[in-house]
Formats: sequence, C-alpha cells, structure tokens
Amino acid sequence: MTAARHDAEFPIARPRRLRRGPALRRLVAQTRVLPENLILPLFVKEGLTEPVAISSMPGQVQHTRESLRKAAREAVEAGVGGLMLFGIPEHKDGVGSQADDPDGVVQVALRELSAEVGDDIVVMADLCLCEYTDHGHCGPLEESGHVDNDLTLERYASVAVAQAEAGAAVVAPSGMMDGQVGAIRAALDRAGFPHVPILAYAAKYASVFYGPFREAAEGAPQFGDRSGYQQDPANVRESLREVALDVAEGADMVMVKPGLAYLDVVAKVAESSPVPVSAYQVSGEYAMIEAAAEKGWLDRERAILETLTSYRRAGAEQILTYWATEAARLLR
Repeated sequence: MTAARHDAEFPIARPRRLRRGPALRRLVAQTRVLPENLILPLFVKEGLTEPVAISSMPGQVQHTRESLRKAAREAVEAGVGGLMLFGIPEHKDGVGSQADDPDGVVQVALRELSAEVGDDIVVMADLCLCEYTDHGHCGPLEESGHVDNDLTLERYASVAVAQAEAGAAVVAPSGMMDGQVGAIRAALDRAGFPHVPILAYAAKYASVFYGPFREAAEGAPQFGDRSGYQQDPANVRESLREVALDVAEGADMVMVKPGLAYLDVVAKVAESSPVPVSAYQVSGEYAMIEAAAEKGWLDRERAILETLTSYRRAGAEQILTYWATEAARLLR
C-alpha cells in the first residue's frame, strides 16, 4: 500500500525527459530552420563609390555593384537559399521609367549576379515602382492622386520582362495591384520566359514596420500612404482571398508581409495554399531587435534564431530576413 501511494504521488508522463541536454533537444525538435530556407534582401544604389550605412538598420548598407557581389558571394558560402534585389536609381520620374531600363541599376546588377552566383543561389528581383517614382507610390498616378491600377499593370509587365532578360531567376511583384500576377505571367510567357517563376507578395499589409526600409530603399511616399492598395492590418479573410486570386493568376509562390505581427496570417495561408509560402521579416522587426540588443535588453543571437523559428513553426517555407547570411552561419 505504501509503495502504491508513493507511486501515485509522482507523474507517469514526464515531458521534461526529452529536454535534458542540448543534444536530446535537437534530436526531438519539431521545427527546424535551415540555411536554404533563408532569402537575403539586398539594396543596390546607382552611382555609389562606397557602400552607405543605413542608420535605422545597423549592419545593413546600400551597396555598390562591387559590394553587392561580395555580399552575394558571402551568402552563397553560408548556404543561404536566395537573394532578393532592390534597386535605387539616380533619377526618378512619375512612371518609374528606370525600373525597366535595360541599363537600369537592377538590370545591371542582375546580369552581374546571375553570371557570378546564379548557379549557386536563387537570384530574385523585387518588382515594384516605389523606389523609381518621384512620388514614392507603387505605380503611375491618376489625376486624383490614387495609383492607376491598370496602367500600373502595364508597367509591371514591362519590368518583369526586363528583369527576366537581365537574368532574374524569380520575379517578385510587391505592389498589391489587382491582377498584377496575371499581367506579369502573360508578359513573361509572351516574351519567351515561361520558365521564370513568380513569387507574389500576395498578402502585404499597410504596416508601420516598414519604416526603416523606406530609408534603405529611398521609396517613402511623398504624400499620403499606401493604405489604398496594401491591406488593412485588421483583416485576415482578405489575405486568403488575395492568395487564392494570385494562385489562380499563376503565382508559383506566395508571400505574407510583414511576418512577426502576422504569424496568424502566415499559418492560415500555409494551411490552405497549394504553393510554397514565404514570409518577410521586415525592416522594423530587424531594427527593434538590433536596438534592444544594443541596449543589452536581450540576447541578440537567440532573438534572431527564435523569431526565425517562429516563422517556420507558423508554416513559412522561405523567410526573407536581413540576417540571412549571419543566421545561416549560426545554424551551421
């Protein structure tokens, strides 16, 4: 009787058994982040002779063509899966004409990167006009000041072909225009690029967490904001509709942006999407962790890996993160 009472005082189920020591924890981990899951966003600015530090994103720079190639090689050596290229031209206008110029900053950089590292890493191009327009919006404007959706589709189609001709392995439209994926798919197919995949920014929210990016890409709106075409942070079902529309139009992959404040959206999209799901760890997330770490308020490396794990746990198969190269080294 005494032995029976003694046994009853202790639990039979002991989950802690599998937490004793790092080797055992690694063995039974349910979620893993691999270097090849990571995509590194990079900024290249026309006319630079030296890289320019981005003050709101410590450790990140606007690249020269030379420093861009160096960063790409480092990403390859670390095992990173992809690069996402953003360009900043010297001259801007109302229709973003530099975005599809064969000699524009991104097209030149794409040719160099695809030749140098294109066999070892997936070279992707962000496809939008906000970095190229003098008003900072994602397409040409109507007289009312709103973005002209259908005229913007024509511009996106032209940009997609220019990027594919320059060597982009994947094009990634981020403007949240209605019908953008269908217009781009048709243009790529007509131009002889049916093999080039589209990674659609399918669920992109009008978020405060983009603040540092606007310094990095020099693409802040000169008036108003982007709430008329990016999604309301209050909405979830809308994202599922946007994803379904993009997939129906020919998207090969879809993205949720931002990530950390929208992991519920990532999870819902991952549950229903028939194509791979990416998520973007945006500039504001990067800046918050860097700032807190600089203050000594948290362990920087643990914070990086924990947030990346949360993305994977929610269902993101690829993660765009400014820490991609560093995180890949830590993971190895």
